[in-house]
Amino acid sequence: MRLVLASTSPRRREILALLQIPFEVIEPSFDEKVSPDASISEEVLAFARGKARSVAIYHPDALVIGSDTMIALDGEKFGKPTDLDDARRMLRSLSGRTHRIFTAVAIIDESCGFESIEQVEVKMRALTEADIERYVACGESLDKAGAYSIQGEGAALIAEIRGDYLAAVGMPLAPIAAYLTSRGVTLNVEIERLYTEKSFLNWRRF
Repeated sequence: MRLVLASTSPRRREILALLQIPFEVIEPSFDEKVSPDASISEEVLAFARGKARSVAIYHPDALVIGSDTMIALDGEKFGKPTDLDDARRMLRSLSGRTHRIFTAVAIIDESCGFESIEQVEVKMRALTEADIERYVACGESLDKAGAYSIQGEGAALIAEIRGDYLAAVGMPLAPIAAYLTSRGVTLNVEIERLYTEKSFLNWRRF
């Protein structure tokens, strides 16, 4: 079975590679337009579905995976910041508080398909203005939901995590592995053992 990841994210490519099976990476053409009327669950799933469909339409023989991540706090949806000032605003809002990361997966193939949303709670430590300026200067903010990367330099901003670490990074692996197995794909790793043995998956959980 031909497997395609509809993404430009190095993080999602690294996560899928943990399954040790061959796959292709194709950039999706879907245009992410945030809607103020849609709930975060509806929107993150619509974005994941849109990315997958924008690739699947040109590759009908493939099983195509799309994924998207957004952050919620006090009813506000945090996607990617529009500029550095917006990144600073997001980080000030998240500072010292617990927010939720919503990551959706949409899989399209010729027989059925699969959709899932994972939620992860993350507590950010209290940040000073100097902390925010140092982090913004490192260059990670602009292409990350909430203006920070949970596994990069942004790891220093995080106090605690509850839930699937890989979902917080950008794509939950367990439901993808389960679907691929149901479609007859033979994985070269045991997903439960992978989650147990990878020390980063238990990093700062509470």
